Amino acid sequence: MKINTLPLILTLLCFTTWSAKAQKSSEKTNIVFIVCDDLGYGDVQSLAPETSKIKTPFIDQLTKEGMVFTDAHSGSSVCTPTRYGIMTGRYSWRSKLQSGVVQGFAPNLVAEDRPTIANFLKSQGYNTAIIGKWHLNFQYLDAVSRVPIEKETKKQLPPVGAIIPDGPINRGFDYYHGFHHARDMKAVIENDKVILYDDEINMLPRLTSKSVDYINEQAKNKDGNPFFLYVPLGSPHTPIVPSKEWQGKSGLGDYADFVMQTDATVGAITEALKRNGLSENTLVIFTSDNGTSKAANIPDLEKKGHIVSAGYRGSKSDLWDGGHRVPFIVKWPNHVKANSTSNALICLTDIFATFSEITNVAVPSKSGEDSVSFLPALQGKDINSTRAGVIHHSISGHFGYRLGKWKLLLAKGSGGWSSPREKESANMTIAQLYDMENDPAETKNLYEKRPEVAEQLLKQLELDIKTGRSTKGEFAENDVDKIILWKSNRNKKSKK
Repeated sequence: MKINTLPLILTLLCFTTWSAKAQKSSEKTNIVFIVCDDLGYGDVQSLAPETSKIKTPFIDQLTKEGMVFTDAHSGSSVCTPTRYGIMTGRYSWRSKLQSGVVQGFAPNLVAEDRPTIANFLKSQGYNTAIIGKWHLNFQYLDAVSRVPIEKETKKQLPPVGAIIPDGPINRGFDYYHGFHHARDMKAVIENDKVILYDDEINMLPRLTSKSVDYINEQAKNKDGNPFFLYVPLGSPHTPIVPSKEWQGKSGLGDYADFVMQTDATVGAITEALKRNGLSENTLVIFTSDNGTSKAANIPDLEKKGHIVSAGYRGSKSDLWDGGHRVPFIVKWPNHVKANSTSNALICLTDIFATFSEITNVAVPSKSGEDSVSFLPALQGKDINSTRAGVIHHSISGHFGYRLGKWKLLLAKGSGGWSSPREKESANMTIAQLYDMENDPAETKNLYEKRPEVAEQLLKQLELDIKTGRSTKGEFAENDVDKIILWKSNRNKKSKK
């Protein structure tokens, strides 16, 4: 019997064509990058099950489905500098911001010609969006005159209708919905315009729904492009305003309620990926910009059995690890082993180089000076780093250096808000040295007992500052001529 094979051939051809298109569209993975604001390492229950009393089921699920980095650090112990490092792969103290955070109503801290992770991915065909907090400065122009609006008081909000000439959509993002920073949270921004005022309690639900909407839209997008969704949440930072349905849920107070609501936002985002069939081809990274703020009422939480920093010393603003050791979880099906752990030392400045290696496109020239790819760690391998160690930085601009198990702090106290502060430490040793392998809580200062180790770390820190980069590559310049290494007074009365 003669069989007509034409229909079968046509079917195979169609299937082959469809498979080729599907393969082409899935060559580049989607990326969802969630950054909480002031969430401590110990605030995630699965990371510190013995000392965390806040329920975080959705973040916990990420740890089951992905890899936890136990030694990950933000580029600073406060907001703005960490976000600068994320965007550029460069420590913020190389810019004009030497301490503290920015307040808005000023030119963007990220230079217009500096590559960012957003325009880097956009150049490779990614659709890019930021939904959340920017906190890297931008200007506001009067909608009619286009004259810059000057900030006269701390509580001043930009007027509805104000135009933004140098915001996220001018730094590589196709879409922006969110706010600048906590004090300006009432002013809701979309793309390059202030669109309305809204109560702060509505911001987290707003960011949640906008993130889910964006994922839904990308799932329907027919252009075949992958997407990069950056979600820098404003929670659980102040104002600590859990929605009515979350108030009292934790039994531990408003801060814990707000953490639980933040966890639910993570759940809404991951569920949107799953519902749209995007989970398998999406890299999800979850982290925080620094440790828990004292506004969380840390002593009260501790009385109730909850330790925000999981036993690490200090909190937001400090040079001690409680200020900058952050949750860092990576879920990437078929690439990252589920329920796995890495003890590799990484920094949030490493996002740029990692995206570079994942997409197989080199980091642009004169950028990513402090960024090292942690992709090998995701594959269970050692990171091949050209960087000696990781530089820490506190709210007051005090420096620290971590090399292997050793950590040097060029401060007499916390370098931040925790006691003892620098002014309270007049008779203390001028610097601190800790063995993080044997003393992760930083209780035994070995600065005077191991001067040769302190000197080794100090020389490496000086070199990393002087050369304008901490990784191997083309010589780079810092944006300021002089960076003050020692912020505390090194007079003769001080112990050395």
